[in-house]
Amino acid sequence: MTVAPTVPFHVPHTARHQAEYMSSALVSGDLDGNGDYSARASALIQRITGAGQVLLTPSCTAALEIAALLLDLAPGDEVVMPSFTFAPTASAFALRGAVPVFVDCHPETLNLDEKALEEAITERTRAIIAVHYAGVACEMDEIMRIAERHGIPVLEDNAHGLGASYRDRPLGSIGRLAAQSFHATKNVHSAKGGALLVNDDGMVDRATIIRDRGTNRHQYFLGQVDKYRWVDLGSSYILPELLAALLAAQLEEHDAVQRQRRAVWYRYHEGLAEWAGDQRVQLPAVPADRVHSAHLYHLVLPEPADRAAFLNHLRARGVTATIHFVPLHNSPAGQRYGRTVPGGCPITEHVADRLVRLPLHTGLTPAQVEQVVDAVVSFRTSESRGSQP
Repeated sequence: MTVAPTVPFHVPHTARHQAEYMSSALVSGDLDGNGDYSARASALIQRITGAGQVLLTPSCTAALEIAALLLDLAPGDEVVMPSFTFAPTASAFALRGAVPVFVDCHPETLNLDEKALEEAITERTRAIIAVHYAGVACEMDEIMRIAERHGIPVLEDNAHGLGASYRDRPLGSIGRLAAQSFHATKNVHSAKGGALLVNDDGMVDRATIIRDRGTNRHQYFLGQVDKYRWVDLGSSYILPELLAALLAAQLEEHDAVQRQRRAVWYRYHEGLAEWAGDQRVQLPAVPADRVHSAHLYHLVLPEPADRAAFLNHLRARGVTATIHFVPLHNSPAGQRYGRTVPGGCPITEHVADRLVRLPLHTGLTPAQVEQVVDAVVSFRTSESRGSQP
């Protein structure tokens, strides 16, 4: 068989003005952060998310670490989160001595299963982390009702969800806090970067202090204090201005990026529907009351052996695909620092052994998208092959 040209799994988006803006930042000499490009990028994020206040950070991990400090987490406190997420969702809180409490994922959206949330809450619970997997919103109304009933703040891990919404509310604006990622793998990026969205006015000043090494330096530059001092715990969590310039250029193209990515997402969804039904493959589920971010397109194969065969099948046809999260509750650090709700996380384990992500980025040509579709629909699962005469 002739090997087709390779379709890369990911190519970072290139914005038209990013080199110009970064060059301008270099020439200005204002490289520390919180400059004009930081202000521009923050305003664009605020427009997209409807968040109360936007603080740019070097990563989504840094934003989560600031949140852990803001919430005054102490050793033994518990933070409820899905097991099917990236390690920093847990490690940012474990760094403060808090215990991640792992909950199973919803069988369709793969988000934290709101039906399993209540039993995970104890008198030590200090926060709930809602991770919007693949940019599809969690069932936020129910999560917020449960949180309010117990007096627990909700933090949105919105690393996948910039531009998505839940019942007409932008993701990142619903919880008291939210963390964004602008890693190079995201829809728009700053190579490495993130943001903390603060939707509680009473937390803004302290969040700013924590982000600036625990000092009131920001108030000093505003003329509010005569000198800046160390006043709280914190670290160096400010995004450099050079990366803010890159981010501003990327965010200016957010709407166009979303149109391109959604076109690919829906071509996959349409082109793979019949095949998925025949092969018992689960496609992404987006409830009618939600708008997704087209961050990724995933398939869940019937059996783990199908996934290995499927990845090899795609590779032979020039398509680069990959797996995703290893469940945190089964990971060495997850077992050391966290705990799992009674009954475990069987859906998470099922999905993690079978999930495959397809290429999805603005660098895909129409021909490459069709190459992916053709490669996928030519695969037969083990059950399908076994049923053939």
